[in-house]
Amino acid sequence: MSAALALQVAVLSRLASTSAVTELVPADNIVDINSRPSPDPAVILGEGQELEGDRTDRSDSRLFLDLHVWKRETGLEGVKAIAGAIRSAIRAARLVLDGYHCGDCRVSSMRFMRDPDGETAHAVVTIEALVSEVAS
Repeated sequence: MSAALALQVAVLSRLASTSAVTELVPADNIVDINSRPSPDPAVILGEGQELEGDRTDRSDSRLFLDLHVWKRETGLEGVKAIAGAIRSAIRAARLVLDGYHCGDCRVSSMRFMRDPDGETAHAVVTIEALVSEVAS
């Protein structure tokens, strides 16, 4: 499994099992899909990036994962609350990744915007992680 996929699985699992998140977004709406309209409200796996780390043995990676938060609302209050719950869930404990050690994981940015439809709010939460392969 790639480091990016291991992070994706761990993050989606963490969010779906964190009550502060699921009180705002049902666990079934925390998904990896590519469709519109999205469930309301929803946390949808977005873009990612995997960069080689700094170790000379090339066993570490710096990962970036975007989560798209969608909610039918004219303001931004709801998506900001969901993004805050995501940040708290990621901070709560070290992520456990299959085949990798997660040395650091944080929400490195949150952006909030109104959809041009005038009825939907959108947030993009970027998670950044430093992981290293577990010796087998």
